[in-house]
Amino acid sequence: MIDQKEISLPSYGRGFHLITNEITKHLPIITGVVNVFIKHTSASLTINENADPTVREDFETHFNNMVSEDETYYKHTAEGPDDMTSHIKSSLLGSSVSFPIKNGVPLLGTWQGIYLCEHRNGGKIRKIIITSYGEGI
Repeated sequence: MIDQKEISLPSYGRGFHLITNEITKHLPIITGVVNVFIKHTSASLTINENADPTVREDFETHFNNMVSEDETYYKHTAEGPDDMTSHIKSSLLGSSVSFPIKNGVPLLGTWQGIYLCEHRNGGKIRKIIITSYGEGI
């Protein structure tokens, strides 16, 4: 069985936001694999530590230092100083995550959650494709 749907996530501010519940409520009752894909080039997805909120702050601090908006060599800045930096951060983290599910329940680790990584100063509504492959129960 293959199940696929597109959902819209509300606008989030810049930063790293846990969206595990937003994704899992759309999963079919199957056992298999799920791929979550974001249809944008200035936001990304990752799976990481979901318990301590300082992890999200540290991610944001690190990526802002690693890919600083203060650099003057970016040419692609039509939408502001966060334009090219958002694309770079998105490429570093990636546009999709995959994980196993059993009976519709994600088999993530105890401390794992799915993040929307919003790299723009002004967040936007983000479109997500959730594709599930597996067998029904």
